[in-house]
Amino acid sequence: MSKTLAKKDVVVIGFGWTGAIIAKELTEAGLNVLALERGPMRDTDPDGVYPQTMDELTYNSRKKLFVDVSKETVTIRHTSSDTALPNRQLGAFLPGTGVGGAGLHWSGVHFRVDPMELRMRSHYEERYGKKFIPEGMSIQDFGVSYEELEPHFDFAEKVFGTSGTAWSVKGETVGAGKGGNPFAPDRSNPFPLPAQMNSVSAMLYGKAAEAVGYHPYNMPSANTSGPYTNPYGVQMGPCNFCGFCSGYACYMYSKASPNVNILPALRLDPRFELRTQCQVTRINLAADGKTATGVTYIDASGNEVVQPADIVAVCSFQFNNVRMLLLSGIGKPYDPVSNTGTVGKNFAFQNMATIKVFFGKDQHHTNNFMGAGGNGIAVDDFNADNFDHGPAGFVGGSPFWVNQAGAKPIAGTPTAPGTPNWGSGWKKGVAEAYTHNVSMDAHGAHQSYRANYLSLDPTYKDAYGNPLLRMTFDWQPNDIRMNLFMQEKMSAIAKAMGGQAISISGKKEGSHFDTNSYQTTHLNGGAIMGTDPNTSAVNRYLQSWDVHNVFVLGASAFPQGLGYNPTGLVAALAYWSARAIREQYLKQPGALLKA
Repeated sequence: MSKTLAKKDVVVIGFGWTGAIIAKELTEAGLNVLALERGPMRDTDPDGVYPQTMDELTYNSRKKLFVDVSKETVTIRHTSSDTALPNRQLGAFLPGTGVGGAGLHWSGVHFRVDPMELRMRSHYEERYGKKFIPEGMSIQDFGVSYEELEPHFDFAEKVFGTSGTAWSVKGETVGAGKGGNPFAPDRSNPFPLPAQMNSVSAMLYGKAAEAVGYHPYNMPSANTSGPYTNPYGVQMGPCNFCGFCSGYACYMYSKASPNVNILPALRLDPRFELRTQCQVTRINLAADGKTATGVTYIDASGNEVVQPADIVAVCSFQFNNVRMLLLSGIGKPYDPVSNTGTVGKNFAFQNMATIKVFFGKDQHHTNNFMGAGGNGIAVDDFNADNFDHGPAGFVGGSPFWVNQAGAKPIAGTPTAPGTPNWGSGWKKGVAEAYTHNVSMDAHGAHQSYRANYLSLDPTYKDAYGNPLLRMTFDWQPNDIRMNLFMQEKMSAIAKAMGGQAISISGKKEGSHFDTNSYQTTHLNGGAIMGTDPNTSAVNRYLQSWDVHNVFVLGASAFPQGLGYNPTGLVAALAYWSARAIREQYLKQPGALLKA
């Protein structure tokens, strides 16, 4: 029998970046906010204590900060005619669990967005014509502009303590010749901190990129280049390039995370409460199905608890946001056959390629063991629509970068082509290559398609008896064409670096999605935003079209993937949604946009 608790003004499902942002914003508005996190309490102490946190076996190999797939996972298939099977081992993506979520284990790459990607379909139709977009590609506009989001990008960077080099501020060019990105949109303020120092790898890459006519710039990094205090009064220390960022809690308080940058201020507010090890199983609806009455969750002791609330903010990982809506009966599930429904629609990922350049022992010593998660040098010459897509014949773009985040002793063992796969020859190759190689990535945008979608699995269930989420996904011809193009363009930089050997890891004709090959944890879509309830699950304020007191935040709102990492846009949209709740919804609860 379930236990019903006293009502809260707001219940937040999940406590990563979006959960922390919405909780902070709504407590500041005077509301009593409860955050429910399915995983354990995590913080710099004890999860990031030195030297215990610098343990590759525990954190990256055994995946301490990631979801336990024996309790909750997804099923995967390539097409709707295949049978989906549970993903039993983390590989292609790494969802987090516990306080901070993916915001605790992320790397720290902190981009904004190219403005045209917010109006993707409109832009391509205007420049290239409607017929340029392939049949079955379902890209859409976000329904919000860069100009509307710019103040929220600016504030998020101040909260994160982001390091970088601006190109233009309030229309004035300030970053030419200083490491700024000439393709970046205008900003209202400089970055809170100057760009971090660059690794040898990044500097070699930048020189080579410039030599072939590209425009290298300093990557924006949520790893601090110096001491910093954010608008919430939270202090950060300068990054020391230890190389343990992605997959780890930062022991230096240098990598932005919900745990470091927001929670210390939130926990001082008596209107805020955080409950951990609380697995929300559904959002409860009123009899008419038009409003939410709260949530039901399973607590750490296995008891079922009903938590009433006036507002429900769905702030878990992209997969979990979509699954929560489907389990709760909010919105119409997507049907790819009839192309109707919205929940589960437009699932997208990332379209990666990697090139490694190997040097002789007398050429360059690259110190690959050091690094910072967001630090590096990038080029945007082939990102977004910064080049003519007409002759290329595909939709989408990709930044290229060297982002040396620290090569660990177990996984950081690249070898040059021709090296034996085992034995003394392999050992010799590892020793020769370890500090004499540069790795660069094409971090391609991934488009959405009618054939790629999310739904509830009819067979497999989680530890609580609820259907798992089913992922129907495969690479499409447009993805492969784009990836091959980017491999060629990035190869020009690799060749200009003058190494002794080059290896390329990317897609080939006929490539299929492989669950073993890590692509990033940048999963998008499924509860997409827009201005039409027939084609989007939430409106431009991330409010459910069907249940007005439910707001769904995170990359689940993206109608397609970005070339950039999603966290910057996720944070800006969270602040955008929070402002709409504070300034509009609380004054007159109801739909913020008419259907």
